[in-house]
Amino acid sequence: MAEPEAKKQQLQAKFYNQSIDDVRKALDTSVDGLTPQDADQRFQEYGPNALAEAKRKPMLAKFIDQFKDFMIIVLLIAALVSGFVGKEWADAIIILAVVLINAVMGVIQESKAEEAIDALREMSTPDAHVRRGGEVLTIKSENLVPGDVVLLEAGDIVPADLRLTDAASLKIEESALTGESVPVDKTVDTLSGDDVGIGDRTNMAYMNANVTYGRGEGVVVGTGMNTEVGRIAGMINSAEETSTPLQVNLNQLGKILSILIIVIAAIMFLVGIFLRGQGLLEMLLISISLAVAAIPEGLPAIVTIILALGTQKMAKRNALVRKLPAVETLGSTDIIASDKTGTLTQNKMTVEQMYYWGKLHPASDPIDDSISALVDMNLANDTKMQGDGKLLGDPTETALVQYGLDKGYDVRVALEKAPRVTEVPFDSERKLMSTIHKLADGRYLVAVKGAPDQLLERATQIEMGQDDIQPLDAEKKQAVLAENMALAKQAMRVLGMAYKYIDAIPATVDSQTVENDLIFSGLVAMIDPERPEAAQAVAEAKSAGIRPIMITGDHQVTAEAIAGRLGIIQPGDDAAVLTGAQLDDMSDKDFEKNVSKYSVYARVSPEHKVRIVKAWQKRGKVVAMTGDGVNDAPALKSADIGIGMGITGTEVSKGASDMVLADDNFATIVVAVEEGRKVFANIQKAIQYLLSANLGEVLTLFMMTMMGWDVLKPVQLLWINLVTDTFPAIALGVEPTEPGIMKRKPRGRNSNFFSGGVASSVIYQGILEGALTLGVYLFGILHPVHTTTGDIHADALTMAYATLALIQLFHAFNVKSIHQSLFKVGAFRNKAFNWAILVSTVLVAVTIVVPGFNGLFHVRELDLYQWLTVLSAGVAMLVIVEIVKFVQRRMGKQ
Repeated sequence: MAEPEAKKQQLQAKFYNQSIDDVRKALDTSVDGLTPQDADQRFQEYGPNALAEAKRKPMLAKFIDQFKDFMIIVLLIAALVSGFVGKEWADAIIILAVVLINAVMGVIQESKAEEAIDALREMSTPDAHVRRGGEVLTIKSENLVPGDVVLLEAGDIVPADLRLTDAASLKIEESALTGESVPVDKTVDTLSGDDVGIGDRTNMAYMNANVTYGRGEGVVVGTGMNTEVGRIAGMINSAEETSTPLQVNLNQLGKILSILIIVIAAIMFLVGIFLRGQGLLEMLLISISLAVAAIPEGLPAIVTIILALGTQKMAKRNALVRKLPAVETLGSTDIIASDKTGTLTQNKMTVEQMYYWGKLHPASDPIDDSISALVDMNLANDTKMQGDGKLLGDPTETALVQYGLDKGYDVRVALEKAPRVTEVPFDSERKLMSTIHKLADGRYLVAVKGAPDQLLERATQIEMGQDDIQPLDAEKKQAVLAENMALAKQAMRVLGMAYKYIDAIPATVDSQTVENDLIFSGLVAMIDPERPEAAQAVAEAKSAGIRPIMITGDHQVTAEAIAGRLGIIQPGDDAAVLTGAQLDDMSDKDFEKNVSKYSVYARVSPEHKVRIVKAWQKRGKVVAMTGDGVNDAPALKSADIGIGMGITGTEVSKGASDMVLADDNFATIVVAVEEGRKVFANIQKAIQYLLSANLGEVLTLFMMTMMGWDVLKPVQLLWINLVTDTFPAIALGVEPTEPGIMKRKPRGRNSNFFSGGVASSVIYQGILEGALTLGVYLFGILHPVHTTTGDIHADALTMAYATLALIQLFHAFNVKSIHQSLFKVGAFRNKAFNWAILVSTVLVAVTIVVPGFNGLFHVRELDLYQWLTVLSAGVAMLVIVEIVKFVQRRMGKQ
């Protein structure tokens, strides 16, 4: 054990400040790589090159977690007492069945989300090209071990942490780790210093980074959890998660209801025994009846079903929800903090403008394939084209080739006619690259591409038209530089093109012999453009009272320009942009005070995202945060809603998120917010319906007990709750979106299910239900159809039972909208709701009109006169609530 442990300690060394020879010596490897035997032995020591996942709960633990809600615990106690003490086993079994269904649904949804994330994880596992025993092999990246020699080329994903030993024009995009979207030029030079920042370690390549240009080799110095990615992943697995507003609201609701139930049941129990002289067991059963009446047994299941239906709709629109409560939390979002690259933009460099012959031309304009600037940008280019037409290489260069293809210029055909014979590769000092091509007439064409200012220094002529070559004087040079500056201010990346013809290749091919006396042919301006639908999505978010914020590792000019084009800020409003350096200079207190001033964060490292999230949360805002890198994961967990990227996201960021975007698209977030708002509104309707119905039941029972009347039986109340509560409440969960839902302001962190008039509606509607039910009971006593006391009271109790059930079914129509009239929202738009009302009505009627059920439910058959009385009470519930809504709307307008 000592040797492997020592080697693991060794892997924590800072290899960037060691020479290549020292690194090879430390890892006991060579230029030819490890032998297959050494590789197998090290695999046994270090294990697979994979990130350790956070420990998942066993299925049984997930199932048990479903019963930890306070309201569920009270309900289970009531069921057990009802069964063992009151011998009402039917009541107990039905209650337990509802609770079990809720638990099973919760476990199934959680497991499905994990399976979907596993599928995404499998898609991102790359292969690796290694040299073992002098032979180049392709192996699964998980089989890599320290000391392996890995070969890199454009298009590869870096499979482990490497100390580079060879780098030919190598560029690696490390945004997954650093947040910097621009590829980094890599070297093999030994760095000095013991504390070089990860973004400045130019001789290292890190796991999950993308090779965008050139080729290279490196020695594996860290695998799995010993990589930089793995180190951060270990921190993430222990990061604290926040409770969603839905979880907080449901817990508060459960505790309030449970306390009220216990208090009311205790009062009834004491009044019955000491004031009315009733028996202990009788009052215990009556108190259990009240608990059954008061607790909305179906609420957990109904909320789960509504959330699950919401996740299904979101999945169809590319939003994969990993945690059910996240569906509702999205609806309360105040701030959407979004990454720029790939989410707000297309993550694809695209040509926008061409400057040639002294004029600027939009990329959409037609261009002749003989234009020198078009030829130069394609020939001085290292992009590789696969058989399926996919372009591999640096994003800037692939954009130029794609532009040529779009305009009918196929570089493959051009290279057949004028093959490349030699080149002067790009380097970061002179910022140019040149290629030399042999022409059919025996001459050679030199094509040059690079930084406009550097290129103009080497040009002596300029092309001003077809076969119109003029001297490049100071005036013309200044005109080109001015155009270059104007395009750069629009956050475009600008490259210059030039060419010349030579009769022979110089004996020494380098910048001095090749890149001189050039003919300037033009400029090309590129940008990672915004997604076509992003600007509209930003506008929709703003109209919904949601503030979009852009966070990017790009430069301030780029961030400001894209944000202006999207409408996040006003074009040119640099006061709304904060850089990472400026953020570092601000204390947490000052930043929290001024956070509302900034809508764009540029040159920001992922570590800053946590500060941004917490600053807004301290202002009482609900924050949704997007991220795709490993370092984004702590911020994703800190945010109220962490949104991972399904395409570009790392495994760790997906695992830390509440929701994953299958298309990495900002517009999908706005769609999900709308669905979240609908889900919350529908849960609110279900809660209003259930609680007002249960309040009516509680008041009915309480007053019956106080008045010394016959009391509704537990089985009657349970049947009402199961049939007339549950089915309509679930159907309310799929109500269509109310018009204007995305015009409302976010409801805020401190809002709850009783906000927006729900609390007052529950109270007056519950009282109304109880009063109408008691009124029908009293009417049955005062206007009987039978003569004996027993028959009169049995009829009255049956009428009260039927009234309480039908009133709730009529009331279901009332809660389709809290304030709007039933006639405006549409009584019968929801087919599921129509069926729920019909089925519930039949199931209630069956207990009264079908022989054999009377004894089980303690009811009597009713005549037409009595049924009309019951029906009148139901209609009255509908009419009275419509009148109250009308008055509320009138008062609201005034």
